[in-house]
Amino acid sequence: MQKIFGSSGLLITRMIALVLCLLPGPVLAVTIEEVTTKSGAKVYLVEDQTIPVIAVAISFRGGASQDLPGKEGTLRLTAALLDEGAGNLDSAAYQSRLEETGVELGFSASRDELTVIMRTVQSERDNAFELLRLALGEPRFDADAIERMRDALKRGIKQSRKNPDDVASRTLRESVFGHHVYSRSVRGDETTIGEITREDIVSIHRKVVARDRLSIGVVGAINKNELSKMLDEVLDSLPAKSALEIVEDVSPSLGHSKALNMPVPQASITMVYPGLKRSHPDFFATHLMNHILGGGTFSSRIHREVREKRGLVYSISSWLATYDHAAYLAISTSTRRENLEETLATIKAEVSKMAENGVTAEELEAAKKYVIGVYAINNLASSTGIARVLVALQTENLGIDYLDTRKAEISSVRLEDVNRLARQLLSVDPAVVIVGPEVE
Repeated sequence: MQKIFGSSGLLITRMIALVLCLLPGPVLAVTIEEVTTKSGAKVYLVEDQTIPVIAVAISFRGGASQDLPGKEGTLRLTAALLDEGAGNLDSAAYQSRLEETGVELGFSASRDELTVIMRTVQSERDNAFELLRLALGEPRFDADAIERMRDALKRGIKQSRKNPDDVASRTLRESVFGHHVYSRSVRGDETTIGEITREDIVSIHRKVVARDRLSIGVVGAINKNELSKMLDEVLDSLPAKSALEIVEDVSPSLGHSKALNMPVPQASITMVYPGLKRSHPDFFATHLMNHILGGGTFSSRIHREVREKRGLVYSISSWLATYDHAAYLAISTSTRRENLEETLATIKAEVSKMAENGVTAEELEAAKKYVIGVYAINNLASSTGIARVLVALQTENLGIDYLDTRKAEISSVRLEDVNRLARQLLSVDPAVVIVGPEVE
């Protein structure tokens, strides 16, 4: 759960209304306004004047998939530089302004998007939106800042090479995505980070940070007219059109395995099966099936069989990875080397059992109740969390009424559909990556 900004008594009270809309019982209305600014930007707004806080989330589509080959990590480095000086403020001056005003501003790059998160008290909103405008529209990309952030990223990359889970993740990505851009690292490596020039950073900033592929969510003490004016000022200097390279859809390559020897105490196991993208009509049926298999942690089948009954692992889980152009279902765990073969055999047996026999009506009903209720806890416990949800409603084309319709969509999933998808997705020979001591 994300930390709630500032003194949160009144905010929690207001958030309860949002939480309750997803729980059993009468549905409480959640007012999400769709605002279109004069420049044409679309925004989802939840106005709340009871506490003087404003949270803003922005997504620019494109992400690290737009990095040039051999220069992986460019967008990640660019994101790290956006608050390292802008306009006439160098890095020290810009950071001082953030500290003086109490504005929280962060930028991050993922495979499919560049994300912006801002939080401010109402009294500093003019300063906050001006700092946001400068970061997006007039970043300096000073040489000293570039080298400082480059070195920081290199240190993080070097450290990750000692982590078996990071090594397994990188190896799996390369194995299942082959020559597709998704096989490449978002953070890059020491070599690619070293090859990135200032011109590369300026180029990808112009390519991704544009007005046509962005989604905005705002929560807090600001009305639609004030917000529209401020956002137009923020976005005015950005290009009208992005210059994104086309990324093709890709199906993960399965049915193979890879083992990497690494001198660590335990072997890290990752298995990949087919998945469905968020836009697929059967997504919720797949989501519920995964919850029963391994997404429900302590209540899941693989947790019960592998950890509770046999004590082979400390933790084990499965999840659905959904990207703009690919999807898969993954299972991951770690175990002692002497338990490796038994752990793998037990996981595969449990997956096969679900593929052949499906799930029970009781399991499905329990999964529905959990998935309906936990969404509010995980996503609607803070103003920033709600702003992120407002963005997701747009980027995933869920509709402005999703918070009202989600419960009904999940409740309507049929047992036969869940079992059909279990047969379809779990009968496939998975891709397996093992990283650990003396593995073959």
